[in-house]
Amino acid sequence: MPLRIAVLASGRGTNLQAILDAIAAGTLDAEVIGAWSDRKDAQALVRARDAGLQARAIRPRDFADRAAHDAALFDALDAAEPDLIVCAGYMRLIGAGVMTARAGRMINIHPSLLPDFKGLHTHQRALDAGVPEHGASVHYVTAELDGGPVVAQARVPVLPGDDAGTLSARVLGREHPLLLETLRWIAAGRVRLHEDGVHVDGQRAAAPLQLAATDRFA
Repeated sequence: MPLRIAVLASGRGTNLQAILDAIAAGTLDAEVIGAWSDRKDAQALVRARDAGLQARAIRPRDFADRAAHDAALFDALDAAEPDLIVCAGYMRLIGAGVMTARAGRMINIHPSLLPDFKGLHTHQRALDAGVPEHGASVHYVTAELDGGPVVAQARVPVLPGDDAGTLSARVLGREHPLLLETLRWIAAGRVRLHEDGVHVDGQRAAAPLQLAATDRFA
């Protein structure tokens, strides 16, 4: 059966669109069952509706606290019975209890080479630190902000004259292939999360998978 994916997004939904396009092209054996957001105006919801999918905003302002919002959001997600929840530009912190209950079934794509530059403003922080390369990571979601086990990474050079905008664009160009290739491996059962870390093809991975120029893992 195709991998059933639920997408959480707060913004433009470009990763969601990349997933939908790959499914339509027959290069990803998966099914997007819907998109959920903390923002009513998220473009990701428009993309989901245009694709004929369930699209729902569950706004934090409509709840007494984060726990109540989390409960409503994940009750809605659970009702859709996803195999995997993909946080693709979802900008709201999620409570630890929710994530612990779904260990191994939530991934996030983050614009840095984790564990470097967790949190926000990653591109400017990479420039300020003077690192020679930057990139993106896909990791399993845990209670620690951007601290879950890293599955895979894509690397880009930091070039002379870069600013946050140019570096961001270069990373974004690798984010979509990175996420799609990770989803292919998860859908094929080649990547799993165990108590001792990420396992690839039945063996504990010593390091994150690395995306090659061919958009496949090296």
